Amino acid sequence: MNVGGDFYFSIGSVEAFERKLDEAQAELGIPSAERIPVSYQDEISSVGALLNFAPTLLLIGVLYWISRRGSASPGGGIFSIGKSRAKLFNKDTDVKVKFKDVAGMDEAKEEIMEFVKFLKEPAKYEKLGAKIPRGAILSGPPGTGKTLLAKATAGEASVPFLSVSGSEFVEMFVGVGSSRVRDLFASAKKNAPCIIFVDEIDAIGKSRGKGGSFGGNDERESTLNQLLVEMDGFGTNEHIVVLAGTNRPDVLDPALMRPGRFDRHITIDRPDVSGRKGIYLVHLGPLRLDEKLKVDISAFAQKLAVLTPGFSGADIANVCNEAALRAARRGSDYVENVDFETAIERVIVGLEKKSRVLSPDEKKTVAYHEAGHAICGWFLEHADPLLKVSIIPRGAGALGYAQYLPPDRYLLSTPQMADRICMTLGGRVSEEIFFGAENITTGAQDDLQKITRMAFEACANYGMNDVIGPVSYGGDRAAKESWTKPFSEKTAEMLDYEVRKMITTAYERTRNLLTAHRDDIDKVARLLLEKEVITREDMIDLLGKRPFASRDDMDKWLDEHRGEKSAPPPIETPPAGDVEDGPLGPAPIPISKSLDDKLML
Repeated sequence: MNVGGDFYFSIGSVEAFERKLDEAQAELGIPSAERIPVSYQDEISSVGALLNFAPTLLLIGVLYWISRRGSASPGGGIFSIGKSRAKLFNKDTDVKVKFKDVAGMDEAKEEIMEFVKFLKEPAKYEKLGAKIPRGAILSGPPGTGKTLLAKATAGEASVPFLSVSGSEFVEMFVGVGSSRVRDLFASAKKNAPCIIFVDEIDAIGKSRGKGGSFGGNDERESTLNQLLVEMDGFGTNEHIVVLAGTNRPDVLDPALMRPGRFDRHITIDRPDVSGRKGIYLVHLGPLRLDEKLKVDISAFAQKLAVLTPGFSGADIANVCNEAALRAARRGSDYVENVDFETAIERVIVGLEKKSRVLSPDEKKTVAYHEAGHAICGWFLEHADPLLKVSIIPRGAGALGYAQYLPPDRYLLSTPQMADRICMTLGGRVSEEIFFGAENITTGAQDDLQKITRMAFEACANYGMNDVIGPVSYGGDRAAKESWTKPFSEKTAEMLDYEVRKMITTAYERTRNLLTAHRDDIDKVARLLLEKEVITREDMIDLLGKRPFASRDDMDKWLDEHRGEKSAPPPIETPPAGDVEDGPLGPAPIPISKSLDDKLML
């Protein structure tokens, strides 16, 4: 019987199968030559093979996806991580800012005009042997227009403008910062003549050798070294100007600041009255103003400029934008004077906290606290002109505030500082007089911080103390930034004693002043409880004019405009407390220069 077909069966092992097969064939008497040959063939499943290579294929796919995704972004793919991320602004379409669009910095524009003239007519200077200035550092407080001035320089010169942030050079990979610096200057040479603007250069330009010599510091220093090499490697025929902006020029490396790299150090400070007027005119232009304001827009801009001391260009732009937003919210077709009033008050002290209802006792405490500030400011000769006192809760925590209109003052004398300290203490002293020392609230906490900082600066930095002498230890700022104090323990004890003595002396003077004017405080506080907001005119009606000659331009301006409805002036708050906080809440964040900046020659 013949049986055909394929048969399938499982075997335990090859050795056992072959042994049993031989035994079966031997029992059957099959000769060796006729026995069944056995051959083996290995077969691998395609699915199994793919599973074996799956991790490798997955890794390759992920790398390919990351590379394709990165190449679609402006920074390039994974293999172009060392490429510069500078954004190139086309001279014909992107850079449209001109010097006419920049106001409030006439001196800085005049100084930087040299770069514009050189980029426009380099041959005029080169034939006399002059070399192009390599670069300029634009330094100043935030919001003063450093980036705007750099763009205007590129716009006036009609050259390409490469803009990059200092932090974009720093990555977790070693050598990326140096590579990006090289690529940035290579791109600049291709587009020459052009302007490179490095914003916040202090991110890579800090002094070397500080903070250790390992980890991120090595990478940052290598980036700075490459920047120094590139700036020093310019040829005389490469018309490339490097502008850099920073708020902290004091931390930059000396090698970066030397002539030949950054030849010009241009300081852009907060604008004065005339500068603020020019900035207002620029930002008022696009607004749809009320016809009454358009009649004499120059006078309106002058009024806003006088009433906003210490404002930077960004602050002014914010005020104008807030005014337009408020006009749109109330459905008006034009931006009116009342919108600017509300906008200024909102920018400085925040919105009214209508949901915060004070108890009668708290409201009375706030009223007498603010009345104490107002009376001190009214009867102290060197106090700033008072404009408004309010006990309406505003902002993050201020339950009341007093607004003053300080002039553009750059120096403070000892009597002026003493009067400011007394004016700042007026709220706490008023609480003590009317409610007793045991009922003093926490509302003066911010006032005490201000006067303590002022007194410490006067003793340790400005040499205004006879015991400490005419020395300067860098003030409170230097003590905070350094691990060690720049003076001995004995001097520290002397400073503690003299600071406390200065404050306690001012406290006694303030107490004597307010005790003598106790009835006046009561009048102002009662009017505050009735109206919640009182103005300079109300103070004059209650107390008469201030018993001092109006030597201050601000006082004269207010007297000339008495009775006019004006925008609520913003609050300039040096540490003396031009905006006094109400009880149980901090004062609004100051916008103007700090005291140590004001006293700096």
